[in-house]
Amino acid sequence: METRTDNLKIVVMDNIRGIGNEIDEYLRNKYDVEQSFILPITNDRFNNGEGKITIDTTIRDKDIFILSDVGNYSVTYKMHGMDVPMGPDEHFQDIKRCISALSGYPRRITVIMPLLYQSRQDKRKNRESLDCALALQELESLKVNHIVTFDAHNKVVANAIPNIPFENFYPTNIILEELIQKEDINNVLVISPDMGAMERARYYADMLKCDVGMFYKRRDLSKVVDGKNPIVEHAYMGANVEGKTAIVVDDMIASGSSMIEVGQKLREKKADKIFFISTFALFTSGIEVFKKAKEEKAFDKLYTTNLSYIPEQYKENEWLNIVNCSSRIAEIIDHIHNGQSLRNIVHNNKKVLKLLNR
Repeated sequence: METRTDNLKIVVMDNIRGIGNEIDEYLRNKYDVEQSFILPITNDRFNNGEGKITIDTTIRDKDIFILSDVGNYSVTYKMHGMDVPMGPDEHFQDIKRCISALSGYPRRITVIMPLLYQSRQDKRKNRESLDCALALQELESLKVNHIVTFDAHNKVVANAIPNIPFENFYPTNIILEELIQKEDINNVLVISPDMGAMERARYYADMLKCDVGMFYKRRDLSKVVDGKNPIVEHAYMGANVEGKTAIVVDDMIASGSSMIEVGQKLREKKADKIFFISTFALFTSGIEVFKKAKEEKAFDKLYTTNLSYIPEQYKENEWLNIVNCSSRIAEIIDHIHNGQSLRNIVHNNKKVLKLLNR
C-alpha cells in the first residue's frame, strides 16, 4: 500500500525543537520527500504574559502530531518586561492553545508528551489534587484522538481516559543497546532503588539474564519536603553485590539524592561498577551534586535519554551518556500515521539479544 505523506503534519513546540527537527529529517528520508512535515505556527505573548497560538497554514483533513517537552525550563517569555521561564503548567497550556487553534479541522490529533505532564501526581491521598488524570481528561474533552508518552510514572493513570488510546512506550531496549556496546557489563546485578521501580528492574534483569535486588525506602510520613516525604533509611534486599556490576534503574531522576545514596551504599557493599539508568534526568538541583558524587565514586556512569531537556553544558560531562530516542518517536509517528501495529516497536528487542549473544 502506498503511503500518503501530504496529510502528515507535526507541530513542534519551542520546547522540543531539536528533537522535532531530527524527527522531521528521519521522516523525510524515509518517505524520500524534500518538503518538511513541520507545521508552521506562531506562538505569541501579550505584554502581561497571556499567550496565543496561530496556525499559519491549512490543516483541513490533516493527520496532526503535537510534540511537546513539558519539562523544558530553558524556554522564556516576556511579562511586564521580565524574562519568565516556562514551567510544565505553561507548556501544557500551550498544547491546549494549539489544539484550540486547530479548530476541529484535522482528521486526527495525536499529542506526544515524552515526559507525561504531572505524571508524579498520578494518585490521590486524602485531599490532594489528581492532576495527571485531570490533564488527560482535558485533552480528551478537546477531542484529542491519541496520546503518546514514555515511561509514565504510573501507567495505570490511563484508566482516566478509557475511551481514547494511551500509548506508554519504554526506551529500555534502545538504552540497553547503547549500554552493551559501550560498557563491559559481565557479572551483572540489576538494582531497583525502590519498590515502585521493581517492574522496570525485572525487565532489565530478564533481558540481561541476571539477578535483581531492591532498596526499600523508609519515609518520614509526618513531614513533606519539596512535595514529598523525606527518606529516613535505604534498606537493601537482595543478592551479594561484592565484585559485581550494579545497574540501578528508575524512570526519573529529580535532584538525584536518592539515586546517589543508593550508589554510595552499593559502593560500601563493594560493587565493582555502578551504572545509573533513568529515562528522565531532570537535575532539579543542578549538576554539581552528581559531579561531587562521581568524584566520591558513588557511580561510574549515568545513562539517560534526550526525551526531556538537558542543558548543553551538562552534556560535556564524560560520565553522562544521553541516548538519542528521536528515531523511536519518528517510528511511532510513522506507524500511527499509516495505521500499523505498534507491537514491533514495543517489543523490538532483537538487536539487544543479538548484542548479548555476541
